[in-house]
Amino acid sequence: MVTLSLVLLLLSVQWSWAQEDPLLPFSEHLDLEHKVQLKWGFDEIQGSILFELTVNTSGWVSFGFSPKGGMTGADIVIGGVGPKGSYFTDRHAVGNSIPVVDQQQNYKLLSLTESDGKTVMKFQRSIGSCDDNDLPITNLPMKLIYAYGQTDDITYHSTRRGTKELNLLKYMPRVNPPNTNFFDLTMVNFTVPATQTHYHCKIMKAPTFDRKQHIYRIEPFITNFDLVHHLLLYRCPVSMTEAFETECYTGNDGECMQTVAVWGVGGGAFEFPEVAGLPIGGNVGDFFYRLEVHYNNPNKSAGRVDNSGLRFYYTSELRQHDAAVLMTGLAVAPGYAIPPKAKSFLTYGLCDTAYIPTVLETPHDLQVFSVMLHTHLAGRKVRVGHFRGGKQIDLLAADENYDFEYQEVTNLGKTKTVKLGDKLLVECTYNTEIRSTLTWGGLSTSEEMCLAFLFYYPAMNLSTCISFPNVTSLGPAMGATDAATWLNMMFTKTWNDTSINQYQQTLRRIDQHVIVVNSFNNGSYNKGTLPDLSVIPSAPCMSNSATKSLALPSLLLCLAVQWASF
Repeated sequence: MVTLSLVLLLLSVQWSWAQEDPLLPFSEHLDLEHKVQLKWGFDEIQGSILFELTVNTSGWVSFGFSPKGGMTGADIVIGGVGPKGSYFTDRHAVGNSIPVVDQQQNYKLLSLTESDGKTVMKFQRSIGSCDDNDLPITNLPMKLIYAYGQTDDITYHSTRRGTKELNLLKYMPRVNPPNTNFFDLTMVNFTVPATQTHYHCKIMKAPTFDRKQHIYRIEPFITNFDLVHHLLLYRCPVSMTEAFETECYTGNDGECMQTVAVWGVGGGAFEFPEVAGLPIGGNVGDFFYRLEVHYNNPNKSAGRVDNSGLRFYYTSELRQHDAAVLMTGLAVAPGYAIPPKAKSFLTYGLCDTAYIPTVLETPHDLQVFSVMLHTHLAGRKVRVGHFRGGKQIDLLAADENYDFEYQEVTNLGKTKTVKLGDKLLVECTYNTEIRSTLTWGGLSTSEEMCLAFLFYYPAMNLSTCISFPNVTSLGPAMGATDAATWLNMMFTKTWNDTSINQYQQTLRRIDQHVIVVNSFNNGSYNKGTLPDLSVIPSAPCMSNSATKSLALPSLLLCLAVQWASF
């Protein structure tokens, strides 16, 4: 009886796991008849990509990448379950004939099963090219090809083949759930001031719904692309009870700080994974929202009228989880400065999730699936380090070539778990070689920010998890006796490689104010120190030589993860 109960328990856990595999968040049918389904996930930090191909056949199956959509030059894997067991090979095509087996096998088979007339092949490879017969997976759309047979005799596939173009690494799902509609939250005929930088805020209500809905897609609605730098939508606390417009951060609009949606210049639409959606209506509450539009008007043009905002697509068909957004990084304030003439100056913002329980009654781990990284003009790189038990375990996200003109919410490639007690360190790299004066933290485009907006589920009433250097420690560490002396020192210092490095090391060494704030603006204020962040190297090219030895550990690891998730 105990054995039967254990089997049933494992089956139930496996069923739950099958419904939501955080390592395979993306899915597309490659054919119109829905006989061939591809699921995938990736880790750009580690340089690997994971596939699961399911085909309605008991014969051989194949999948690959093609330069032009045909066989010639294609990078292909072929596998199946035959009378003598499973088989799997990395191949390449030289023409319209059976693909040739690669001398170097660079795909790892993780599992291969056949049941109920379906073959499921799960395998992994490096994102980059491992040899001349492998095609690198890029950030551009690629032509995927597939074929399959009715038996395990690998012969001509006839019409059982096809091609589909997908952008695997920049994938944005586009679903059309039933009972769908949309609403807009925008500015209305706002005249943009003739100033270089202006933040305008509009407090308004979203449409009212009797029952909860899930927002599954957010699109920017921009009427002046040359003026609108970024959009943010915040949810207000219940204390906000009236609609109004004002310049941001000049009054009580600052009470609304629970990030709901974010868009940056150069970005496009964003769609949530099928397991999560942003909740609105019903028991979520009848909240006001604050739309913040940052207008960057370097030419100080006058009389420009703007109606920009965001469009929200929603459905009454609720998803498994409520999603939310957490703002992390360095607090936006003028108390820190980036020196001029710096080739590569680093700033840091620390989120210590150990303090989340101090502001929430029922906190839990975060399942992070997407991120938007944000700096201003001097930003060159942004990294988010992930620490557990005092050691770095990952880079949660990274942009090694940050472009101010191209900011978007990006999928991480797989769902990453941030456990309560973990630390997240947002590191921003700036270049100020062409600047002759200090660059202060602040709202203006010519000032700087260092932020990472994390999209996660299940939602919590959590607003921000940020830090700021302890200025009372910074001054004495630099030899200043008071704030005025420190300011004078910063403005009169001769900034060169030596002084820049000394200042940066001092900022890293002093303690930080770590701030965690919930949706009701109740905060926890603590002290912390910055951990050391390192770049995690990409994994070497895969080799299939370890496939057999990998199968059993992979199965045991899978069962262990499933057991832990129960």
